[in-house]
Amino acid sequence: WSDIITLTVLYKPCPVLTVSPSWLSPGASVTLNCEVEHPSAGWSFYWYKAVPDLSQKSSSYELLPDGNGTANNSYIIHGQTHTAGYVCRAGRGDPEYHTDYSQPKFVWSADVHSAASLTVSPDRVQHFTSDSVSLTCEGKFAEWRVRKFSEDGRLSDCSRMTGSTCDINTSKSDTAVYWCESGSGEFSSAVNITVHDDGNGPILVSPVHPVTEGASVSLSCSLRTQKILSNVFFYHNDKLIQNDTRGELKISAVSKSDEGFYKCQYSGRESAQSWMSVKGETIKVCRMI
Repeated sequence: WSDIITLTVLYKPCPVLTVSPSWLSPGASVTLNCEVEHPSAGWSFYWYKAVPDLSQKSSSYELLPDGNGTANNSYIIHGQTHTAGYVCRAGRGDPEYHTDYSQPKFVWSADVHSAASLTVSPDRVQHFTSDSVSLTCEGKFAEWRVRKFSEDGRLSDCSRMTGSTCDINTSKSDTAVYWCESGSGEFSSAVNITVHDDGNGPILVSPVHPVTEGASVSLSCSLRTQKILSNVFFYHNDKLIQNDTRGELKISAVSKSDEGFYKCQYSGRESAQSWMSVKGETIKVCRMI
């Protein structure tokens, strides 16, 4: 008789992918980390980009450059500019045994680009419950889906798509990050939408997309029953910046210093705060004739 050995059988591991940062600054580097539930020596890591596959209502995975079996459980992407999704998996042994794929994780860019874009109507970050909101995908593609990443970490598709438009009758669960994915694998910029159920309190009316340096922008305060208000206080990064009879905060030429959190106050009640991004002015180059 041989010696007795103990055999332990574990479920197939499912790695956990994390990304940092979640929201991009233009051209920033993104770090992916892949963690295996039962870590030990000998794992190799595989890194993939998630490519939308609308016919299967899912995504396919494309191996990233030099992402085929790295010894390190982190992977850096340089010069990331647009919204994108990523997954990882790990393998070890000979022949190699692979884990399942991780759940996809996304990095979001608020910067609008020409290939695919998302417009929101009405154009504001904050909404009341039971508001009608339309999210429309634009670009030279026939098929679209609108994706939603909720506060509780759930990823889902818009359930009411008509052509390239997603219609939402807002509830608290619709507070999320939204973006478009085309049938050709393009991602739009991403937007934050927040939904508020305080029927007596105000919301801040601020643009969902970044404002270009040098452009003008107006912020206002709104009640569910009254859209135009006066004697509104406005705050930037919790500092009071306007407290007169005007109902709007107008910035005639936006600069990078105007970026930050804004909120309004009306009749002693404050709105939630929302972030307003400022992007650099587009440089136009003269063409030679």
